[in-house]
Amino acid sequence: MKKAAFVWLLAVAASGLGAGQTAQAPTPAERGLASWIDAHNTEALSLLERAVNINSGTENLAGVRQVGALFRAEFDALGFRTTWVDGAAFSRAGHLVATHATGGPKILLIGHLDTVFPADSPFQKFERAGSTARGPGVIDMKGGDVVIVQALKALQAAGLLTAMNVTVVMTGDEEDTGRPLALARRALVDAARGSAAALGFEDGDGDPAHAVVARRGTTSWRLTVTGTPAHSSQIFRDDIGPGATFEAARILDAFRTELSREPHLTFNPGVFLGGTAVDFNAAESRGTAFGKTNVIAEHAIVTGDLRALTMEQFAHAKAVMQAIVGGSLPHTKAEIVFDEGYPPLAPSDGNSRLLALYDAASRSLGLGAVDAVSPDKAGAADVSFVAGVVPMIIDAVGLKGHDDHTPGETADLATLPTQTKRAAVTLARLAAGAR
Repeated sequence: MKKAAFVWLLAVAASGLGAGQTAQAPTPAERGLASWIDAHNTEALSLLERAVNINSGTENLAGVRQVGALFRAEFDALGFRTTWVDGAAFSRAGHLVATHATGGPKILLIGHLDTVFPADSPFQKFERAGSTARGPGVIDMKGGDVVIVQALKALQAAGLLTAMNVTVVMTGDEEDTGRPLALARRALVDAARGSAAALGFEDGDGDPAHAVVARRGTTSWRLTVTGTPAHSSQIFRDDIGPGATFEAARILDAFRTELSREPHLTFNPGVFLGGTAVDFNAAESRGTAFGKTNVIAEHAIVTGDLRALTMEQFAHAKAVMQAIVGGSLPHTKAEIVFDEGYPPLAPSDGNSRLLALYDAASRSLGLGAVDAVSPDKAGAADVSFVAGVVPMIIDAVGLKGHDDHTPGETADLATLPTQTKRAAVTLARLAAGAR
C-alpha cells in the first residue's frame, strides 16, 4: 500500500537530529554513567556468559525459568519488586516482571528470556574470541537483557534510579508465543499501561547505527483445497476440472500477481503438499503426501506467513487473498484460514521523537548517530503488542552482532558498553521529563 510507504518515509525524515546539527554536551552525571559502565564491563560480560550457558529454548520451561531467576536476582538487588507470571494458562514457562515505581514518568523496558535453540541442540555454550562471542541467544536476546540490567545498575550507582519509575518485562516465549495470545501477552500489555515510553532491547539488523521505530506484524495462514479425483487422462474435463494441485497453484500465483508489489507486504508459502492423500502435522510444520502420476490430485494443503506494516495493510491483504480463494475453478473447493499473530508496530511521530532522544544521547556521548532502519529489515517482536498503549516506542537497542537464530549467532562485544551507555543516558533524560 503506497500510504504505508509514505508514512514510513515521514517517520524516517522526522527521526534524528539531522545533518549538521550538534548534540548537547553530556552532563557530569551522564559522564559518570558512561565511566561506571566502562569500569564494570567485565561484570556485564560475566552475566552474559552465565545467561547464555543456561539453555532456554522456548519449550525448555525449566531452562527459561532458570534464566528468569538469574535476572530476577539482579533486579531484586536493585530494589525492584519482582514477580514471576506463571505461563501454564498459555503452555509456556511464564514471564519476569520487575517494577521500580515512583511518581515520575513511567518507562517500560522489554526483553525476553527464551531462545530458538532447544535443550537437545548441539549449540549450547558461550565461546569468546577476543571482541566477539558466539553462543545461543547471545544477541537474541540475552545480550539485550544484560544491557537493561547494566544500564539500571549505572543509574543506581549515580543516584538517579531512586527517583525513576521503571517497569521491566522479560517474556519467556517471544520466539514461540503461547496461545491464546491474549493470555500470553496480558502481563506485557498490563505493564505497559500508563507508560510514557517503551524501549525494546532486541538486536535488530545488527548495526549499532540503527534502531527500530516500525516493525511489520506477522500471522500465518493455511490454504486447504479439494478437487475431484479421476484418471489423469480426463483432467480439465467439464465435469471433473483441474484437481486440487492446479487450483492451489492458481491461488498462489494470483496472490503473487495481486499483492507482490505492495510496499512492506510479504507472504510466503512455506509448505505445499498435494496428492490423492495428504497428512499434515501443523505443530511440526511437516507432512506427507501420496499420489500417482495418472491420478488427478484430490487434496492440497499450503501453509505460509503474511507480514504487514499496519493493521489496515493486513486487512487489505487478507481481503484480497480471501477473494482469490473464493473464486475457485470448477469442481474444486478452497478455504484459507488466518491464525492470530503478532501485530505491527506502525511508524508514528511518537516513535520518531523517542528515536531522536536516543540519537541525541548517543551523539552527546560521542558514540555517533542512530538512524531508523527500514521495517523490511525488522521481524516481529514483543514491542508491537504495546503499540497503541504506549505513545513512544523504539526497539533494537540491545547488544549487536550477526547470524541470530543460527549456530553462528555472534555478538560484537564492543557494542555492549556502547549500547548500555546509550540506554542509560536516554533513560535518565526520559526520567527528567525529556520528550
